[in-house]
Amino acid sequence: MLNLDSTTMVLVLALGNLTLCSLLFFFDFGAARAPALAGWGLSRQVQAGAWVLLALGGARVVPEPLALPAGWALLIGGVALEAGAFWEAAKRPGWRRAMVPLAVVAVGVFLVCYLIDDIGLRNLAALLLLGGFYLLAAAAQAQGWRGLGMLQRVLAIVTALLALVVAARGILVLVTPDGWRWLSHELLRQLSSAALYVLMLAGGFGWLLLARERLQAEVARLETVDTATDVPNRRGFFAALAPWMALARRPGLPTALLVLDLDNFKRVNDGYGHPAGDVVLRHVAALCKRQLRDSDQIARLVGGEFAILLPRTGMPEAALVAERMRAAIETTPVKTERAMISMTASFGVTTIRADDSNVALLQRAGEAMHAAKAAGRNRVVQAAEAAGPDEGAAAT
Repeated sequence: MLNLDSTTMVLVLALGNLTLCSLLFFFDFGAARAPALAGWGLSRQVQAGAWVLLALGGARVVPEPLALPAGWALLIGGVALEAGAFWEAAKRPGWRRAMVPLAVVAVGVFLVCYLIDDIGLRNLAALLLLGGFYLLAAAAQAQGWRGLGMLQRVLAIVTALLALVVAARGILVLVTPDGWRWLSHELLRQLSSAALYVLMLAGGFGWLLLARERLQAEVARLETVDTATDVPNRRGFFAALAPWMALARRPGLPTALLVLDLDNFKRVNDGYGHPAGDVVLRHVAALCKRQLRDSDQIARLVGGEFAILLPRTGMPEAALVAERMRAAIETTPVKTERAMISMTASFGVTTIRADDSNVALLQRAGEAMHAAKAAGRNRVVQAAEAAGPDEGAAAT
């Protein structure tokens, strides 16, 4: 444990946490904060209060018998809350909820150890508990390791290593009271003090950098995702289409494209309002997804118009998929706050040709879809097949 006769490091930790709390106060000032950010901010406030209390105890401003147990109990609880915030950010609320009872039990264990032995056993309990909660924070940061960015991976590794340094001092105090070889208690005290300081910086600035990284990722995602239906938008669809357009120039299985447009969708927005229209769009997107494979791609182009890419699918098979979707939309009314709304859709079906451009492909599928509307709506129309070499020669 820190040598409280050397008050400098404790003051540095106290001021550092207070500075982080001040910066957090102005971060997204006035905006509603996510539960993870709110929990992390609370943990920083608790830790700042703990270090201030320990500093006051070390300076004899507050009696040590009060400052030591209260300060370390608050610090253990604050680190537990920080670990819970990281689990919340990792979308594991069950682990986050477990941190509160774990913190209560940990504080109880520490206080019992303090009453039994206010030096050796206290050191062991406090540092092992702090190291354990920091390890839990590192485990939360490492969730979904393969999909993590380099920053979060580094933070998880650094947090775990520093947590082991903190816990190692508590173990060494109990196992080797006189130190171990060149690793004296004084050296390990300095290392554990430095580890706690770096953990404060890594946890604080690392959290803010990760929040910025997540925000940038969300902005990038929204550039290619339709917010009403949570499927790719027009830009996202063309990004997914590009490799299949290139493959169409090579011999192999064809790739099909469906374009569907909801019949009389404008009447839904005009009669029931745009919120009801968004419900209809989400409902239709969900119905279509149920008919698709994992490799297929649905996107919303504009209004009530969707495009569906079917890799390695010929015209007859694509027409069958379109017919299943058409029937599902027709027979499944949409429940909104104001009414049950029945919808139908018109489909155009085509396949990608070697000489296609994005414009030509969508235009051909769109023309087939408009032909379905002209024929009475709620039907599937296939685009005309490309003329073969023999047909082209005969026509010439």
